[in-house]
Amino acid sequence: MSTHDLYAVPADLATWELAATGHARFTWEYDAGRDRLLSLYQRGKDKQWDATDRIDWDVEVDPANPLGLPSGTNPLHGTDLWDGMDPDGRRDMGRHVMAWQFSQFLHGEQAAMLCSARIVESVPDLDAKFYAATQVMDEARHAETYARFLKDKVGLAYPINPSLKSLLDNTLSDSRWDMPYLGMQVLIEGLALAAFGVLRDLTSQPLAKQILAYVMADEARHVAFGRIALKERYADLSAAERADREDFVLDGCHLMNERFRGEEVWANLGLDVSACAVATDRSPYMRAFRAQLFSRIVPVVKDIGLWSDRMRDGFDQLGVLAHEGIDLDALMLQDERTAEAMDAARLAEQAEMTVRSAEVDATIAAGSEADVSRGAALPPDAAYPQQVRS
Repeated sequence: MSTHDLYAVPADLATWELAATGHARFTWEYDAGRDRLLSLYQRGKDKQWDATDRIDWDVEVDPANPLGLPSGTNPLHGTDLWDGMDPDGRRDMGRHVMAWQFSQFLHGEQAAMLCSARIVESVPDLDAKFYAATQVMDEARHAETYARFLKDKVGLAYPINPSLKSLLDNTLSDSRWDMPYLGMQVLIEGLALAAFGVLRDLTSQPLAKQILAYVMADEARHVAFGRIALKERYADLSAAERADREDFVLDGCHLMNERFRGEEVWANLGLDVSACAVATDRSPYMRAFRAQLFSRIVPVVKDIGLWSDRMRDGFDQLGVLAHEGIDLDALMLQDERTAEAMDAARLAEQAEMTVRSAEVDATIAAGSEADVSRGAALPPDAAYPQQVRS
């Protein structure tokens, strides 16, 4: 089945083409680079994994609620629109909302794959090329994972959201080598990492929790990569260069803030898009969710040095300035430990199942041996009276 058969609404283009800009940069310096970046590169190599083997795809999932979330997380919950729907209508809407959200994750992962490949090509330093090469593989695996989840477990998908597409267009069409870092590693990856974290902690479904936790452990390294590379680069920016990048960040944050309104879903379901947009903006869950989305972006922007009064005012207007004091290293460590704990729990469960299976096999084998022994001690069939043998 083609992915286009899964789209709830037709995708505008079978292939979206952006003109390539910028330069491919070779370097002839192959000696030691920055220790932190090389350490990150080593971890990137060590942490590679296979989505086919690491994730338990046999887990059953309800397509209408693949994350097992409470109804209060639906943007329309508690409104007249929600109250006017029957249970089947609510389930169908829930499936479309989740399919739309995970579709944006999928499209974002493909974009991240392209951006990291672009970084390999354009960044001037070999240590950054090394790490970005590991990220290309990470993003390919993430796109594979989300595509399989949508196809096999949800059976529905949505084309790319216009706000996400606009930010990707701005990121990929810029010829400056640092802009893929800023657009992808800081904004798109940072926002995705926060969104994955909210859903990872809320979901009651083991398959979704596995996917989100394992992808997050990779994404945390990607954001760290952007921090290391840009912090050094932005220390020497001119005032005009700094203002230009601050504008890019603020514009991107506003696009991302609008990204989760889901207007394509409401239009496709025949609902009043304006009323749904108002309900989404007022939803207590969605307001908390959108605020949390910037918990990984604000501290990164501060850390890399784009922290003027104008930036602080911009984040304050978005209601997310309180995130400036978050410890990013502690969050990254927590993301990796969560994934490792899930691995340990799964391995322990598999070991327990192996022991139980061995015990059952041993019991069956012992029973078979006992039957054989009893059979050998019995007299021949002819020694029994006819009525017993009958």
